[in-house]
Amino acid sequence: MTLDEIKGLIEFIRQNELTEFELERENFKLRVKSGTAVTHVIAAPTTTLPLVTATVSSPTPPPAPAPPVVPSEESDDAAVEEGTEFAIVKSPIVGTFYRSPEPAAASFVEVGTAVKKGQVLCIIEAMKLMNEIDSEYDGEVTSIYVENGQPVQYGERLFAIRLKAGPA
Repeated sequence: MTLDEIKGLIEFIRQNELTEFELERENFKLRVKSGTAVTHVIAAPTTTLPLVTATVSSPTPPPAPAPPVVPSEESDDAAVEEGTEFAIVKSPIVGTFYRSPEPAAASFVEVGTAVKKGQVLCIIEAMKLMNEIDSEYDGEVTSIYVENGQPVQYGERLFAIRLKAGPA
């Protein structure tokens, strides 16, 4: 498939307001999702796939905004101070969420764990690659939104971190 053919397909998808389009051929797979800025082009042998398969879904309403993060009583022994800030760590990719480096190992973090910027929070497996997700914040983990081994989507909430107060 040429670049001009791909551009033509993308224009067709835009004109028909499609949210998802997938095309598979012998050594080529094209998947486009609108609204999520995800475009995958994979040129790899696909021996078990039919010669041409296309799947198209109609537009769906956008998801409702996520509710504000309120720390649960289980994750907080002390009262929440006024002005406390929280950061939500979201998934940067689509994949499978793992809380530890291997099944028998301890989790990278638990609720109540103090974390530093750059510390590994979890692993997301995508296409057989293990991607470490690091904290961008100093603080304390107050919530873990995903169960170990569960699939996650791009932008899905993974953790809530109560930000550590900076120097005054």
